Amino acid sequence: METDRQLLEETLRFAQQQVRRTIERTPDFYPMYTRDGKWKHNGEAWTDWCSGFFPGMMWIFRKRAEGGTVEARYWQEQAERYTRPIEKRKKDAESQDLGFLFFSTYYRWHRLTKDARLNEVLIEAGRTLAARYREAGQYLSSFVSEDSLFIDSMMNVGMVFYAANETGDKRLREMAHRHCLTARRVLVRGDGSTAHEGIFDIETGEFIRQSTQQGYRGDSCWSRGLAWAMYGFATCYEYSRDVRLLKTAEECADYYLRNANADGIPPWDFNAPASRRNLLDTSAAAIAASALLRLGRLLQDPMKGHFYSSSALMTLRMLCEKHVGKKDKKWEGILKGGVYHVHKELGVDESVIWGEYFFVEALDQALGQL
Repeated sequence: METDRQLLEETLRFAQQQVRRTIERTPDFYPMYTRDGKWKHNGEAWTDWCSGFFPGMMWIFRKRAEGGTVEARYWQEQAERYTRPIEKRKKDAESQDLGFLFFSTYYRWHRLTKDARLNEVLIEAGRTLAARYREAGQYLSSFVSEDSLFIDSMMNVGMVFYAANETGDKRLREMAHRHCLTARRVLVRGDGSTAHEGIFDIETGEFIRQSTQQGYRGDSCWSRGLAWAMYGFATCYEYSRDVRLLKTAEECADYYLRNANADGIPPWDFNAPASRRNLLDTSAAAIAASALLRLGRLLQDPMKGHFYSSSALMTLRMLCEKHVGKKDKKWEGILKGGVYHVHKELGVDESVIWGEYFFVEALDQALGQL
C-alpha cells in the first residue's frame, strides 16, 4: 500500500512539473495532442473540445495544495487564468462537448469557492447543451449532424442534469434522463460493449443503425468510447438515481475488464484486426481507471466494489511504471501511448490532453482512497 502511495505521489509530482513547463514554454496555449512528444504544432484539431482539460489539471493541483501556500497561490492563479477564456463557450450551441469544457474547469472552481457567479456559468452551459435535444428520437445530437448520437455524449449530458438540479427545471431533467435511456438502448450492446455512434431518422426518431467516427467499424467496440460509457453512465446515475444507469455502467466496466490486456491497458479498439491490436490507448485506460474508482464507491456490493477499485489501482500502477514519459527528457506530455483519431492519423501513440486530465484525476482519487 505504501509502495503504491509513493508511486502515485511521485507521478503526480511529475505531472505538475510537466504542466508547469508547458505553461512556461508556451504561455496561454491549450495543448491537445503531441506530435513526436511536442505539444506545439500545426496539426488538425477536428473539433474544439479539449480546452478544459489543461486548466482542469491545475484545479486538481490547487485542491491538493495547502491553502495559503506559495504552491496553492500559483495553481489558483494559473487555473483561473486558463479557465476564464472558456466562459464564452457557455453559449456555444454548436458544441456537443460542454461537459468536457465546464466540468473540468468551472465546476471544480465553483466547488472550491462556492461563488454563485461561477454556478450561473455552469447553469447556462447546461441550458445551451439541452438545445441539442431532438424530441423525435429523445437524444442530444452530435456535432456531425442532427441524426447522429455519440457515446461521448454520456460525458456531457451531466451538464443538463446539473442545470436541472440547480434550477429545479423538470423539463431539463427529463431531457437529460431520456437521453441516457436512449443511449443505453441504442449504443450499449448486450455484452456490455458499446458503439461509438447511432444514426436516427430525423423525422420519425426511429433508430436506424450503429456507426462510428473513430472506431474500427460500426459494429466494433472503440475502447475510449467504452471508457466514456463507464464513466458517463456512473455520473448520470449519481444525478438521476436510476439504477438502470448504474447497471449499464457496471456492464460496460465488466466488458472492459474482460477484454483489456492483463495490465489493464486496452487496444484502441477491442475488435481491431491483429495487425492493429498492438496499438494501445493509454487515455482509455486512464478514463477507465477513474470510472472504476467511482463505480467502486457507488456499488452496493462491497466485494465487487473492491474488485473495481483494485483493478483501477492495478491499471494506474501499470500506467505509472510503463507509460509515463519521465525517462524521456524531450517528451512534453505526462502519459505516452494515447490515441486521438486513428483514421485521420492525429495524435496516434502520443500524449493526448484528456488522457493527461483523467490520469491526474484518477491518481488524485486513488490517493484519497489509500
